[in-house]
Amino acid sequence: MGFRQLWESLLPIGRARSGDGWLRYGWSPAELACRDWFAAQAKERGLTVHTDGNGNLFAWWGDPDAGDAVVTGSHFDSVPHGGAYDGPLGIVSGLLAIDELRARGATPVRPVAVAAFAEEEGSRFGVACLGSRLLTGELDPVRARALTDRDGVTLAEAMASAGADPTRLGPDPVLPRIGAFVELHIEQGRALADLDAPVAVASGIWPHGRWRLRFTGEGNHAGTTRMADRRDPMLTAAYTVLAANKEARLRGGHATIGRLQPEPNATNAVPASVSAWLDARAPDQAGLEALVEAVRVRAVERAGRDGTEVTMTAESVSPAVTFDPALRDRLVEVLDGAPVLPTAAGHDAGVLAGHVPTAMLFVRNPTGVSHAPAEAATDEDCRAGVRALADVLEALACR
Repeated sequence: MGFRQLWESLLPIGRARSGDGWLRYGWSPAELACRDWFAAQAKERGLTVHTDGNGNLFAWWGDPDAGDAVVTGSHFDSVPHGGAYDGPLGIVSGLLAIDELRARGATPVRPVAVAAFAEEEGSRFGVACLGSRLLTGELDPVRARALTDRDGVTLAEAMASAGADPTRLGPDPVLPRIGAFVELHIEQGRALADLDAPVAVASGIWPHGRWRLRFTGEGNHAGTTRMADRRDPMLTAAYTVLAANKEARLRGGHATIGRLQPEPNATNAVPASVSAWLDARAPDQAGLEALVEAVRVRAVERAGRDGTEVTMTAESVSPAVTFDPALRDRLVEVLDGAPVLPTAAGHDAGVLAGHVPTAMLFVRNPTGVSHAPAEAATDEDCRAGVRALADVLEALACR
């Protein structure tokens, strides 16, 4: 089966009815349908599927109990109205790389697996890389079970509705069996377009995180409350959005407030509170901490002038990641000197890098757009990514 045929068999799942991107939230019907697709594709290839206690899927070629496995893969879930390639490309490419190795007559001497990690984007329950953080013990299962989505549904409830047992959340015996992890991902930028190369190797990931801001004031009538008498938390929130943009530009980092939730969210009412989520990233840890602190200080100062209050709470923070140098260099060698690029985007590979030798491959994205429907890759480049991944898996796992 070629790339286009396999890709199109997955593409309709979770497509927004408007045609404006994909809606594949973790543990939603669309994401569960992707899991069923994965199981069917694994069965067709004679691979054995294992689901850990966190909902992470592993399709095994060889005996997982042998250990020192070479694992590839990514995730199915999406941001709201996200692009087609972010996540699923790595899973489809992993399956096709196994097809390619079999066509070459390659025989693994180490087990090989394709993984599909749960809730990587954090779009439903707020914590990015949820499945890999639980797998590696970086997230407390008690806290995870209590996470809620916008409708107040907890992760535990969502898992139970899908037939999964939330009491099994936490570190899983599959982790010690992994000897190396290589994630293939669509490039989230356009460096490869400028370099005229279809595939690159990642050097590392910027430190980044998510912080929840809560602005509180006094709810009141939009028509009868004098402007001078208002304690409007939306004003503080709006100022903070602009302050985050300015501080990031001054410091060479990235800061985004892309989600706001006012209460009571009425047209003719001054809100009583506003919740906002800050996504912040920087080239190094000191820069990230300075950026977040600067945003906090600016928000607090503005709250003092508006007669409001603000709190900032970290929801998930990921330190800087440098991928395993020996593994990275091996990939560059196998791929005949492929370019090496850093990224400011988080990935399951960034979580696993703290526990097993880890590397990443990027496939060219000519638009440079990600987390939006305009995210793109040509079939030719995707096939180049499959061949590159097969070359890597052959070098690491086969005779």
